[in-house]
Amino acid sequence: MISDLRICFAGDSFTQGVGDPEFRGWVGRVLQATCVPAAAPSDLTGFNLGIRRNTSADVLARIWTEAGSRFLPGADNRLVLSVGSNDATLEDGRPRVAAEQSLANVAAVLDGARERGVGVLLVGPPPVVGRDVEHLERLLELARGQAELCAARGVPFVDVTRTLAEDAEWVAEATADDGAHPGTGGYRRLAGLVLDGGWREWLEGAPAERT
Repeated sequence: MISDLRICFAGDSFTQGVGDPEFRGWVGRVLQATCVPAAAPSDLTGFNLGIRRNTSADVLARIWTEAGSRFLPGADNRLVLSVGSNDATLEDGRPRVAAEQSLANVAAVLDGARERGVGVLLVGPPPVVGRDVEHLERLLELARGQAELCAARGVPFVDVTRTLAEDAEWVAEATADDGAHPGTGGYRRLAGLVLDGGWREWLEGAPAERT
């Protein structure tokens, strides 16, 4: 049984769970499912480090200060990262973070996790259904790049972008709200994708070795 398992979830408003009337989002639901009585770690603490409108650059700038203050030497320290939706949003006619830089930021977080002996899992960027089709194409490109970064580093990647863009409940809830954030059903769907995307296997594996 796992002892002193600490998981930081870093990302944007989707990680924060904006729009969920139950205030659990996908992070809360994943943690709840992880702690079912028959499979509960002996000491699991989850930290939601999602911040609305954060890009990959914003997360990179703060992640090791915020996560570092929550991790402990000798604990099983883990990081779940999900960024990209804000990177692909246009401001002044260009993405807030160019695709190449976005992937470089993600790579820096992944490499920083390995250097610190922190096990990391990457969740692809959820779609923003209120944006145009070009935004979705930019997200799909980022998701492909993120998957390649993870494959090269032996890091698990959960691909969610297209599946959620085609999910009727996610689309309906986001459209009924602000065009971006779903409600209970959409976050439940995203949590299910994470749980079915190798979550248990990742938790049961050893944390990343320091390099």
